[in-house]
Amino acid sequence: MAKTALYNMEGAAIGEVELSDAIFACEVNQAAMHLVVRSYLAAQRQGTQSAKTRSEVRGGGRKIYRQKGTGNARHHGNRAPQFTHGGVVFAPKPRDYVIAVPKKVRRLAFKSAMTCKLNAGEIVVVDALTLAEGKTKLMAKALKALKAEKKALVVLPERDENVVRATANLAEAATTYVNTLNVYDILNAGKLVITKAALANIEEVYA
Repeated sequence: MAKTALYNMEGAAIGEVELSDAIFACEVNQAAMHLVVRSYLAAQRQGTQSAKTRSEVRGGGRKIYRQKGTGNARHHGNRAPQFTHGGVVFAPKPRDYVIAVPKKVRRLAFKSAMTCKLNAGEIVVVDALTLAEGKTKLMAKALKALKAEKKALVVLPERDENVVRATANLAEAATTYVNTLNVYDILNAGKLVITKAALANIEEVYA
């Protein structure tokens, strides 16, 4: 089984923790990760943009001038796309951007992302992450000790109010939970700071 160092909040290695090969040592599938990231980003779009086509714009029913003899181009109404206040040629309409991804592909992408992070040395496992109070400086100190100051994603087994509050004001850090952890957040993070309890939950779900 794959292994990685286990740290405390002071950044000192206090042992090793075994990682499931099914999650952290699988064959990386780039196509699966790409598809899941596309699906995630597409799902963030509201899809409510709308503009009017030529048939929907108000006015423009009368021919603006006669067909021949004026020396000008031939036109009918003044609501054609080339005119001010005219309709839009290929007007966007409300639509659904959802890209459906099979569950097996989502799981494969998750495992591939975790394997990539481990291979890159960007997973930090902490025995516990507890703060006496929700102060930003306490969380900043802990992340600095763990060498995860830039784009750190802290993965918790469940909501810890002090940790969430302490991380909220850090521009280069964010918190998430095992049940909301996704491929995009994993790949977008500089380092994954995972508590030992969260790691056990991840392995229970995906192994």
